[in-house]
Amino acid sequence: MIVFGTGVLYGVPNTDQTGTAVANPTPVQFGVLQECAADLSFDSKYLYGAYQMPQYFGRGKGKFDFKAKFADFSAQALAGLFFGNSASLVTALRAVVDNEVHAAATTVTIAPPGSGVFATDLGVRYQSTGIGFTRVASAPPVGSYSVVPATGVYTFNASESGNLLISYEYTGTSTTQFQVPFSNQLMGQAPSFLAELHLPYSGKQLTIKLNNCISSKFTNPFKNEDFSVSEFDFTALADASNNIGTYSFA
Repeated sequence: MIVFGTGVLYGVPNTDQTGTAVANPTPVQFGVLQECAADLSFDSKYLYGAYQMPQYFGRGKGKFDFKAKFADFSAQALAGLFFGNSASLVTALRAVVDNEVHAAATTVTIAPPGSGVFATDLGVRYQSTGIGFTRVASAPPVGSYSVVPATGVYTFNASESGNLLISYEYTGTSTTQFQVPFSNQLMGQAPSFLAELHLPYSGKQLTIKLNNCISSKFTNPFKNEDFSVSEFDFTALADASNNIGTYSFA
């Protein structure tokens, strides 16, 4: 059959990061799919005699590598398929305010958006020159500042003037934004998932289903004048019944 386009790619978690089966796996669709590549390869073993060409051939080790590029960055894909976290993601917002303008004063108290809580200082600069301040423990001279992380209160020298640019990270709650936590795991542990690629064209369809996959690479490239297209690489393994998957033509 003739195939056109990239189709639709789904991933369904099988096990979490410790190898425990996921009781209620949440399927993930890779949005705005840009490219897909299925690469099935085997080592070739040849037996030679006195002649130049081989007399016998044997197929050796094989692997089924898959690569997908997609533009709609998915927290669910990152958490459930790559890190093996729970599909029910924590709805805790962790965000950054970049270069918030404040008039120079002896003290400046940060009030994060949405009743958020100040978390991390990310630096101070002069708005007029862009020159950065130096953080000190207390009693800051001109061009320096101190901050109390627990309260988000910045202290400056009384001689400062003009506007200051303060950048910081804050935490809050949200029903629409997700945080994906991940921790350092023991060597050898990795989550697994089922992958299914659906390619419809001209009244027909090709479906590639891989029963047991493990991802080895997740890349987030960011460009100055272009959309970010993430890359997700994974390899198909045999499942508990020693099956890899299926190619279905309809």
